[in-house]
Amino acid sequence: MNILIIGGSGGIGSALINLFITSHPEAFIYATYQTTPPAIEHPQISWFKVDISSEQEIISLANHISSLDILINAAGALHQPNHKPEKSVNEFNPDFFQHNLNTNVFPTIYLAKHFSKHLKSKNNAYFISISARIGSIEDNRTGGWISYRCSKAALNMAIKTISIEWKYKLPNCCVLAFHPGTTDTKLSKPFQKSIPPQKIFTPHYVASCLLEILNNRTSEDSGKFFSYDGTEIPW
Repeated sequence: MNILIIGGSGGIGSALINLFITSHPEAFIYATYQTTPPAIEHPQISWFKVDISSEQEIISLANHISSLDILINAAGALHQPNHKPEKSVNEFNPDFFQHNLNTNVFPTIYLAKHFSKHLKSKNNAYFISISARIGSIEDNRTGGWISYRCSKAALNMAIKTISIEWKYKLPNCCVLAFHPGTTDTKLSKPFQKSIPPQKIFTPHYVASCLLEILNNRTSEDSGKFFSYDGTEIPW
């Protein structure tokens, strides 16, 4: 089994790697990082320094890997040092909006474009992107955070569109979006004060939830959006 974890040096990515090493000792794991050197070293892991917003670097990564059973994009961004999510549309900044698109949308499309041939399999294969419930149009009842919200909605549309195309091209590949809930990582740190402690999950717990979904879903479930608790979220 070959697995690619995009954002392997992040909180959820690192937890996924640790779980796969334990649960799939026969697997070989490819993992990426952008700036933070990986903390995990293991004979089953091969690390690549990749800027996932660069299509050329995604192409280079694809050229180093022959085939995959599982591809998980666990990378993403919510804020920058000088920009927090907008409380109002009056705070909209086009550069910040573009940053959200570059980080939260384009990488998944690049990965689908250049790794589709890697996921052709007679057995179950998986293409997963970490999304967020905030990207659900139907579930939007509070407004706010327009750049992040729009980027995750665009990601969800990309996932749905890819799943429809691959239903015929890669009939054994299950394409899913995954909502991890509020996970105790750098991404959520500035926003945890208003969240009950029991609603802030460890990366290990979230990774376990994702593996549980993978273990119970097949290509028949392709094109769906699942929460960490296994429930389906409306697009």
